[in-house]
Amino acid sequence: MNFDIKEVKIEIYIPEEYIEEIRNALTLAGACRAGNYDHVLSYQSTKGFWRPLENSHPFHGEKGTICCGTEARVEVRCPVEFLEEAVKTVRRIHPYEEPVINVIPLLDV
Repeated sequence: MNFDIKEVKIEIYIPEEYIEEIRNALTLAGACRAGNYDHVLSYQSTKGFWRPLENSHPFHGEKGTICCGTEARVEVRCPVEFLEEAVKTVRRIHPYEEPVINVIPLLDV
């Protein structure tokens, strides 16, 4: 069986107050589409842990202290031809110094 990857899923961890802004910007970048629909996004609230190290500039938390907070795991689909622009868009908007952006290939079967 041959698999052709035409789309990816972009998974982003971001503060919930940024969901609408990231959705709008990713839609303009060519992501967040499913057939005849746009602005397609799903998210789940999740809890994360991190410790800012010496040279960090944390959005939340204090250097050297293990922190815990609630954020959203956002998932959108993106055609591969728009992936580079979508990732640039996330990095431009995302408030974290080191945003978590996972790109997962979707098999077209």
